[in-house]
Amino acid sequence: MRELVPLLTGAGLVVDTLVDAGIEQTADEEALEEFDTFEDNALAKARWFSARSNGRVVLADDSGLAVGALDGRPGVRSKRWAGSLLADGPLLDEANSNHLLRELTDAALAGRTGREAQFVCAAACVWPGASVVAVGSTAGRVLEAPTGRGGFGYDPLFWSHDLHASFGEASTELKASVSHRARAFALLIARLRAEKSLAAKLFRPVDPDGMPG
Repeated sequence: MRELVPLLTGAGLVVDTLVDAGIEQTADEEALEEFDTFEDNALAKARWFSARSNGRVVLADDSGLAVGALDGRPGVRSKRWAGSLLADGPLLDEANSNHLLRELTDAALAGRTGREAQFVCAAACVWPGASVVAVGSTAGRVLEAPTGRGGFGYDPLFWSHDLHASFGEASTELKASVSHRARAFALLIARLRAEKSLAAKLFRPVDPDGMPG
């Protein structure tokens, strides 16, 4: 939400979070991300919450880190890759990051020394009878140790080729200018604007008292 709400409202979308909509978190949500692609997981989440909210238009995403030397892992398993049952937060992030570094050490011993990686995000929108999904990515490499205290998840280990800094060092605004999530939602928003039946529901109307042009 820290990343998505500013991005969406900045694009003119009128959004409610699950908290705003009065939808409480349940244990069933943990079983939604059961698919092998980011697209399918994002659509599964959007469809589930649309059903829970009486058919409201729902946006959801699924994202993760794909490392070349690890054959694309952790990929869609990024959140629980370390097998930790810890709740979301810094302890879970630390467990996953440590597991990533161990896996890359093992890969290097087997001759796979590359550390190139990319963050991938699939952004989905679901409404009664239809859906749209868009994918964005950003390239970089995995550092040997975390750098910076910003972001979340694997951000302090991800050196962005675009920013020449880790995502852990970048401000929220700077990260959003190149991030996989921002790119995926920019594509999704463009497609939603083309859906005339949705545009009137989702985007703020032009201020009739504003300046012309």
